[in-house]
Amino acid sequence: YLVAATGLQSVWSISQAIIDIYALLVRRSLQNYRVVSLFAIGDGITSTLTFAAACASAGITVLINNDLNSCAHNHCLQFETATAMAFISWFTTLPSFLLNFWSLASR
Repeated sequence: YLVAATGLQSVWSISQAIIDIYALLVRRSLQNYRVVSLFAIGDGITSTLTFAAACASAGITVLINNDLNSCAHNHCLQFETATAMAFISWFTTLPSFLLNFWSLASR
């Protein structure tokens, strides 16, 4: 689930970056209501999925490490690193969602 959610987040972020770069190159504003609402909804969905996947991965890591005590056999350090990176990814996408949502709500 974590791989799928972060893969979707990566594709969404790359497509959004391409649209932003194109808008800068042709000197067009993206302040259209439909575009802003699409960005806000897309950021909200991908941000929520990334947070849910990070929380689920953290729960599985805690289960393997603390409850099952089989961390040596299951590469816990790699799971913990992936979970930490997922939370960092969520913390970086959350401001994008909040700013797009604020821009949508201020219209």
